[in-house]
Amino acid sequence: MKIFSSQHEFGYSWEQVSAANWKKYPNEMSSHVVAVDVLRREIDPKSGVLRTERLITCQQAIPKWILALVGGSNISYVREVSEVDPQSKTLTLRSVNLTMNTLLSVYETVVYSPNPQNPMASTLFNQEARITAYASFKRICNKIEDWSVERFNQNAKLGKAGFDSVLNKIYEKVQEGVFREEHAKL
Repeated sequence: MKIFSSQHEFGYSWEQVSAANWKKYPNEMSSHVVAVDVLRREIDPKSGVLRTERLITCQQAIPKWILALVGGSNISYVREVSEVDPQSKTLTLRSVNLTMNTLLSVYETVVYSPNPQNPMASTLFNQEARITAYASFKRICNKIEDWSVERFNQNAKLGKAGFDSVLNKIYEKVQEGVFREEHAKL
């Protein structure tokens, strides 16, 4: 098993980041994500936590040697379950691959929370993925895990850049709307 972890700070409030999360895909940087379907959404009446289950469809450039070993396709599916907790101000996303999970399992957890140093204007992003390959030979497992960690790292960088772009576009639209409202009053 290999572990990938990443931390980042977004220059937006937790409220802005958690609202923009639903508009994260599609974006120009994460072109491997081709569809996002909401399977279930509910609010816990006692805690106010919003739980959402989504199916994410990805199209990956999988090395031919892996496809030759196991067959399959470059289309993969990921199940994501998210919880937005307005009381603790956390957005937690947990995902697991559904495709080729007998060869490779990837359990990812992402948590967005207000930056304690600047909670009104900054959100912390913490990501961890546990990547485990299953094969008869340890050497093959290591090779698959190493490739997967590298791919995960590349996609994480693209995902961060794409989400930054989405946040920026939303913020620009909000500012534009505020600007129009102020000038309409004049």
